Amino acid sequence: MIARIEGKLVKLDTDSALVQVGPVGYEVMLASYCVSALSDKVGSDITLCTMEYYEGTPGGGNLMPRMVGFLNASERNFFTKYISVKGIGIKKGLRSLSVPIATIAAAIENADDKTLMSLPSVGRRMAQQIIAELKGKLQSFAVGAEAARPAEARFKPFQIEALEILIAWGEKRTEAIELVELACQKHPDINSAEALVPLVYRLKQGVEV
Repeated sequence: MIARIEGKLVKLDTDSALVQVGPVGYEVMLASYCVSALSDKVGSDITLCTMEYYEGTPGGGNLMPRMVGFLNASERNFFTKYISVKGIGIKKGLRSLSVPIATIAAAIENADDKTLMSLPSVGRRMAQQIIAELKGKLQSFAVGAEAARPAEARFKPFQIEALEILIAWGEKRTEAIELVELACQKHPDINSAEALVPLVYRLKQGVEV
């Protein structure tokens, strides 16, 4: 199994990356929090801790190998525990990781089902299932949930979504974070990325909002 790759980040999509390692390019599936973290690294050398799995129906003769990447070994270890929950597969697990791992782990340890329900693909029943199966097992992953990456660690899912949109449209990460925070300070009642992104651009253009 390929457990780690180091190479140049050639391309970054909404859910995957292309990493050039010598003459070989690896397509690596990513959670959206990883995409956000790597948004300013295209063209640079990166290191990803990886895991592999096969997609398809066993015995069907068309199994396709897939690689999933994480920023460090700790996040990969968290994901292994996370997808052990009944009803969470690899794809659903990746889709739901829209905020930093520490934030999700802290929500599970605190039995905060509202935070978990705000994640993509996680409803009330799934949130309760995650807490029932993992609470008490993720303390080490929850450490530093507020301290690590101070701004984004406290972002709500709609703010993370808006940040990803801004970065995908060419905004610099640090500037986009500042603008998202400022827009939300001016409009604390805002609760969707669709409403937040236009406000951010109006702020950037110097239009009073």
